Amino acid sequence: MSAQHFDAIIVGAGQAGPPLAGRLTAAGQTVAVIERKLVGGTCVNYGCIPTKTLVASAHAAHLARRGNDFGVAAAGVTVDMAAVKARKDRISVGDREGLESWLAGMKGCTLIRGHARFENPHTLRVDDQLLEADRIFLNVGGRAVAPDMPGLADVDYLTNVGILDLDEVPEHLVVIGGSYIALEFAQMYRRFGAAVTVIERGPRLTAREDEDVSAAIKEILEAEGIDVVVGADAISFAKQADGFTVTPRAGAEPIGGSHLLVAVGRRPNTDDLNLEAAGVQTDSRGYIVVDDQLRTSADNIWAMGDCNGRGAFTHTSYNDFEIVAANLLDDDPRRVSDRVTTYALYIDPPLGRAGMTVEEVRRSGRKALVGKRPMTRVGRAVEKGETQGFMKVVVDAETDEILGAAILGVGGDEVVHLILDVMTAKLPYTAISRTMHIHPTVSELIPTVLQELKPLA
Repeated sequence: MSAQHFDAIIVGAGQAGPPLAGRLTAAGQTVAVIERKLVGGTCVNYGCIPTKTLVASAHAAHLARRGNDFGVAAAGVTVDMAAVKARKDRISVGDREGLESWLAGMKGCTLIRGHARFENPHTLRVDDQLLEADRIFLNVGGRAVAPDMPGLADVDYLTNVGILDLDEVPEHLVVIGGSYIALEFAQMYRRFGAAVTVIERGPRLTAREDEDVSAAIKEILEAEGIDVVVGADAISFAKQADGFTVTPRAGAEPIGGSHLLVAVGRRPNTDDLNLEAAGVQTDSRGYIVVDDQLRTSADNIWAMGDCNGRGAFTHTSYNDFEIVAANLLDDDPRRVSDRVTTYALYIDPPLGRAGMTVEEVRRSGRKALVGKRPMTRVGRAVEKGETQGFMKVVVDAETDEILGAAILGVGGDEVVHLILDVMTAKLPYTAISRTMHIHPTVSELIPTVLQELKPLA
């Protein structure tokens, strides 16, 4: 069987795939985009778009219940979960159809449905088709993992994908995991009206954050009636007629639930690509090993997005595309190591993060300065009645460059960008501390925080 030739093949139509196809075809190249499931990948179908749409509905319900706090009579607030789901589906499907239309109208681009496996470094098999290309780009994403816990296989459980299909509010949602996906679903379903219990194996929630951030997040969730169990080092399950029970540790009282969400981590979709035939190296966790410009161990193959272990967010995936396109098409030598780590946790209020945590700075041995301000002392937060959380910034004491920030509070996911931009520009913190900001905003207090820096103990 002869192979159909393209200048480039992109495996996976997630966040990095379609825009790269757009750049390559605009440069006159022929491109095949292979997708075995849904165009748009995790973000559009199972991640950012649908979950943040649900978060918005949950916020509306929460704010309606708080109407009396603002002098607005609000009684009998109910949630129509079927309508909430329909809104989520409408927005998610609309985004996916938009991407499909873009690819369909892209001159020089062919969208092929099916599962790709390597035959050799330049050739892929998709069902009964052989496709070959000078360059191949892997954008295959990742999926949720379910750990081997006693009794889990005997009960029905959901992942971040299955829970999106719920059109009713669970009576009692038990969430296994204390990180970002787990906590977003926990809070939203509590606001929809479910009883919610979060069970985390480690000693605290959001283990990658500083301890004060983790403690504040726990307080926010518990204030809304979410039960949080940490130190659950021996989790086991038992099926019941009306659901299940979960025992978090030896000797603990079993906790009954109607719905179970397992959100303890993800793995890359690299185990069924036959990467060995292409000479593409993976690490011990299955992530494709890439260099600073996202090239793999095979000269003609690149890896972008969640499958390369260099970031697990939509924005890192899209930035991967930008790095690849800049190097291949623009003679612009961009590198992964040039970007500043940044992400958000979309509980309400959100956490916006950039750079290093204070604990990471402390371990590095650098001399540093830190500033911190509770949201109770931010006028805009007080006016909005949303005073949970705090803002914290850490600065290098010798260079005056900002090393990291955590903005946990109203608007934190937006405010953090003014710090991120200054960090990327490698400007001193005075570029913010001496800048006049608009009043009343949350951002205006960042200069104040930076004017009150103290030595890191």
